[in-house]
Order: sequence, then structure tokens, then C-alpha cells
Amino acid sequence: MRDGEALRRIGVSAELFDDHSPLQLGACGQYQGVPFTLVGRLQYRYEAGTWNEWHALFDAGADATPRVAWLSEDNGAYVLAFDQPLPPDTPQLNELYPGERRLLAGQAWSVASVQRASLLAAQGELPRPPKLEGEFTVADLRSERGEVGTLDDAEAGQLQWSIGRSVALSELKLRGLREENEKTLGSKGFSCPSCGFAITLSLSTTQSVSCPQCKAVVDVSKGPGADLAFYAQNNSGPGNLQPQIPLGRIGKLALGAEGELDWQVVGYQERCDLPAPGDDDEQTFWREYLLYHRTAGFAFLVDAEDGWSWVRPLTGAPVVQGSTARLEATRFKQRYRYQAKVTWVLGEFYWRVQREERAEVTDYDGPGGAMLSSERTANEVVWSLGKALPADAVAKAFGLTGPQAAALRSDASPLSSLTGSKGVGGLSQGVIILVVVIVVILLMTRCSSSDDCAQQRATFGEASAEYQQCRQNQRSHGGVFVGGGGGSFGGYSSGGGGHK
Repeated sequence: MRDGEALRRIGVSAELFDDHSPLQLGACGQYQGVPFTLVGRLQYRYEAGTWNEWHALFDAGADATPRVAWLSEDNGAYVLAFDQPLPPDTPQLNELYPGERRLLAGQAWSVASVQRASLLAAQGELPRPPKLEGEFTVADLRSERGEVGTLDDAEAGQLQWSIGRSVALSELKLRGLREENEKTLGSKGFSCPSCGFAITLSLSTTQSVSCPQCKAVVDVSKGPGADLAFYAQNNSGPGNLQPQIPLGRIGKLALGAEGELDWQVVGYQERCDLPAPGDDDEQTFWREYLLYHRTAGFAFLVDAEDGWSWVRPLTGAPVVQGSTARLEATRFKQRYRYQAKVTWVLGEFYWRVQREERAEVTDYDGPGGAMLSSERTANEVVWSLGKALPADAVAKAFGLTGPQAAALRSDASPLSSLTGSKGVGGLSQGVIILVVVIVVILLMTRCSSSDDCAQQRATFGEASAEYQQCRQNQRSHGGVFVGGGGGSFGGYSSGGGGHK
């Protein structure tokens, strides 16, 4: 640390995690017409991964001192925040819990998360000495005005309070960003701890990655050089089916205020709902594609029974009143509320994927196909906003034609081989009975197996996943067809559900 002309050692900073961020020290931009420069960076670690906060120093006016701000990552997007005086009614951190509402300085806030964190590394010029040892608590609060408030005790014995808003890097008019080819890890590959297959990461903010060979999910949140924890997952289903949109494919889509951008598919996960005990409703599955753009962050494409949609995490939080949620002037009506879990993943993720990761999900419908959703876990509440998207638009964006494009219009079968508490493949007892009845009827009528898959072939083509899965079902059931393309049994689809 430099104090006047003197230098003194205050500790040793760990090596910075290289990451996909295009930001770097020396980059310049503007906010509300005032120029700033990124002069420092703090990199933090918490249970689910890491995040960066960039120290932005604004140009001073004629008689003003330079203004300081923090440009930080927020669920794959960015927030620009300014330090604020501590409100007199500020609660203690141990009094906060995710999901509750709080009043601070007369303003209502929703508590989004309360986490334990530590400083991983520091770089450049900072407004105060970094705390290089020990942990601290940080709480994120969000308002209906799209603001995010951060309360932490990183300074021993003193709470810090800041308020920020979501920003797009493009609107900051940044210059001096890292070259695009610098965002990859390149040589930082490692061997899968399960099977030994060589894995290379594309983004070094990746916290979890699936092995291309054995499909094990590897935790790399501590870096590829650390002891790598992993868990095995079910291999893909009949015919070694793959996601309908291949990993790595780039598509041009308008997923927000930035307009059309080139989004790359970097991850894929399947999820299902968990009906309450005694509920005979059919268990449903849906699929989410994690999309990445260098300056816009991350978004999700969702393939569910009721069609395609896209969603992106919100900075703020709507006001919930009974079965409605209000986001600014728009009202949304509750559609579904359910428990959900992750069943299968492929690719890379900016959070640490847990086995059977669970969340309490509430979905809302809004005007014009708008969708609002909240996901609550033990430590965090995340709100997302999105909109319905025609399957043809998805096919066009990612260059899918013929049978591939046709397959997007039907609900896809899960790739995972699941056996849940509700029966084979997670189906309810009532649906299983229905399947058995259909099989008996088909056996009694001795339907010819040669024409069983003709409809799938005519609709989706001979090379389609639907037709190939139908043929696989024929072989596994002695030539008797009991399931159509898209995971339907007896006319009831086993896929789809809420969006995420």
C-alpha cells in the first residue's frame, strides 16, 4: 500500500482468476456524460463461485473531488454502483434472510441473497486497503425501481452500503477493452477426475463443466489446478440423443434492449418439477440453453411443452401481492408454483452446478407474451424476465433446417435416463397405468410394427431424433410402439412445464 511517499506491505494477494470479462485496467468510458477510467479490481469468492468488482474513477470537475464507483458482475450482467451513507435504520446482517421485505431510509427492498465471501485477489488502485484475510457477509437487496443495494461488513466493525443499477457495457461507450481472443483459457486444460478425458474450458468464469466423454459434472470453482470434485450423472437416453441446438452454435437473436446480438450456446440443462406427495399430476420436463455474449453477458433459451421462450435475470425485484406481481407499470398473473430440480447438464456454467439442484419456482404471465419468474433457494432469490419466442425464429437464428427445424416445433424428449419416485422416467402412477393399458390393447390387436413410426418419419424426416427414438422404442418393446416423438405417452406429453 502506498501512503504518501511511503510504501508498506499489507499482505500477499492471490493470483487473479483469468476470466471471460472484456474489462481490464485502463479501459475508459462515460456514464451520464462524465468520463471514467477503470483503475482497480477486487475479485471475490463465495460458495457458488467468484465475481469481480472494478474500481471506476470519474473525472473531477473544477472544484470537485473525483467520484468513485464500482462496476460489478450480477448474474451474468453488470451493475454500476456508488457508495452511499449508511441509513440510520440499517439492520444487522444476521437479521436478514432471502425473500423478506425491508425498509431502508423509507424505501422498500427485497432481500435477494445473504452470502459469506472472501477477497480472492486485488489489483491496481483502490479507495481503501483490501482485506486480504478472513471472511465477511454480503447481502444483496433489490427494489422495484430496478436498483440493487449491497450491504457488507468487509471493513471490520463497519457496515458499507452502496446502490447501483443495471448497465449494458455498450451504453458506457467503453474503449480499451480486451481483445476477444483473450477471453479463452487456451492452454488451461485438465483431465476429467472421473474418466481421465482431456477437458478444455472455453470461459474461465466457468464454475462447472460436464465431461464430453463420461458426462460427469466437474466442479472447477477452485480452479483447474485444485482437487476437482465431481459427480456422475445418467448418460444420455436412447440413441445417444443430443440437444436440439448444438453446443457452440452461434445464433443472432434480439433478447433485450441491446437489439440483435450473436449469442453462443455454452451450456444445456434439463429440469423437472417435483409434484407434491399424493399429487397424481404428470411430472414434466423442460430444457434450458445457456447463451453467452461477450458484452451482454448471459441469457437462457427455454424449450418447454408450451413452446420456446427466452429469459434474462433482473437487477431489481417486482412487488408481489397475492397472486400478482408488479414490475414498474406492468402486472403479471401467477401461473405456476412448484419445486424444480436439475436432472442433467452439458457444457459450461457460470455457477456451480449441484447434484439434483433444487429451487422453489413461481411463474407469472404478462401482456404480449411477457414472462416473469422467481427462483428461491436457501441462500438466494433470483427474478428473471423474458418473452415467448416462435420455434421458427429459433431455427432461423441457429441455422437449423429440414428435420432439425421441424423437431423444434414439438416438445423434445429428455436426454437423461431417469427413474424417479413417481415411476418409470418420472411419470405418475396414473400415466403408467395408461401406458400399460395401451400396450395391452396394441398387443391384442397385433399392430404391424412396420408402420408404427411412419408418422414420425413423414413429419420430422428419417434422420430426426423423433424418428430414431421411435425406432429405438420399437426395438426395446419387441416391435410394439408405446411412445411417440417428443416423449408423449398415450397422448399425454411427459415434457415441458414452467420456463425455469
